[in-house]
Amino acid sequence: MAAIVQSLSSTDAEEQEWRLRCDMAAVFRVGARLGWNEQIGNHNSLMLPRRTPDETPTFLINPRGYLFQELTASSLIVCDLDGRVLRGQGELRKVAFHIHCRIHLRKPAATCIIHVHPRYLTALSLLAEPELALSHHNNLLLNDRLAVDQHGDAPADSHQEGDRLAAALGDRSILLMGGHGVTVVGPTVHDAFDECFIAERTAMYQVTAMSTGRPLRSLPEAGRRHWTGPWGEKIDARLHLDAWRRVLDREEPEYAR
Repeated sequence: MAAIVQSLSSTDAEEQEWRLRCDMAAVFRVGARLGWNEQIGNHNSLMLPRRTPDETPTFLINPRGYLFQELTASSLIVCDLDGRVLRGQGELRKVAFHIHCRIHLRKPAATCIIHVHPRYLTALSLLAEPELALSHHNNLLLNDRLAVDQHGDAPADSHQEGDRLAAALGDRSILLMGGHGVTVVGPTVHDAFDECFIAERTAMYQVTAMSTGRPLRSLPEAGRRHWTGPWGEKIDARLHLDAWRRVLDREEPEYAR
């Protein structure tokens, strides 16, 4: 099961959940600044640690109907993997239920799921043959972590579609969804956030270079890192999110309320 089982007192569990809520709220606020979300759509979720093996697995997610820039640590709702809202105000969006619940259920390592429509990754998803070129140094680490789904012809509206997306992701951490956007998963909030951030930046470089109409350069295949483990073991993901949180602490401190 995707939720991590830990031996925590009630007080420790509450404190840990609050830290995770603040991280998630920060990711929503940064996503809003970067234009990752589609009006009041898109959704990010995080499995919460379980205190005992028999405790119901639960996850944090944004409630339906809110812009990313409105969300705060306390406004996120807690749901179970059957889509029931257990704590918090608001409802779980249907498409979020089918994507997030099924990936969390089928992919135990996908503790955090970020599903967004950032400009450049989404632009790549609209191509007849979407791919990340092996042109930028970032591609040497990213490209072995990418799966491309070319079979999602409509929004997710069933468990079957959620299960199909989980299968399409396979053992990768980035799913470029043809004609749609991107889903990035990771073992922590900062892993998923930073990988999504760098993937989008790298797509920006590629789309900008492609707009010149000139051929892209190709880096040697021998330079590929062939790394599919936790993103934060290679990149300063935690430090990156901490840096954004310092910015938010100064400019949007209400995110952590």
